[in-house]
Amino acid sequence: MRRLFVAIHLALASAGAASAFAADLRSVSERFAVLYDAPSIRAKKVYVVGQDYPVEIVVNLDNWVKVRDVSGELTWIEKKSLSEKRTLIVTVAMADVRQAADEKSALVFQAREGVIFELSEIGSTGWVRVRHRDGQSGYVNSKQVWGL
Repeated sequence: MRRLFVAIHLALASAGAASAFAADLRSVSERFAVLYDAPSIRAKKVYVVGQDYPVEIVVNLDNWVKVRDVSGELTWIEKKSLSEKRTLIVTVAMADVRQAADEKSALVFQAREGVIFELSEIGSTGWVRVRHRDGQSGYVNSKQVWGL
């Protein structure tokens, strides 16, 4: 039992240390991409994601990449299906996109959970500048999105 406790404690400590490093985040470049349970097109297909869906790279292996998504699930995707483009996904029921990086700033628009933004700029005050695919842009609180 003590070994299990120590193993869990070390794993949690490592996870905390890893969060101090910058994550390697990308987005899906293809219109649709299949995520697999192993690094092979013969592996079980877990689900399909659309273009610009953000993922965090966990492992690089030849032509395959193990990724984590907004739900925390780990899957595999072909490396050719990813781009360097940084995107974010809304994680709250309704995110407010404001004119400036301030809660009191004018509301530009709102976005529902699951909406994807292109990342324009990471601010130092807990806000990020984003752009919606329809062209609207503004600032969203970083606590309302995933992909940073």
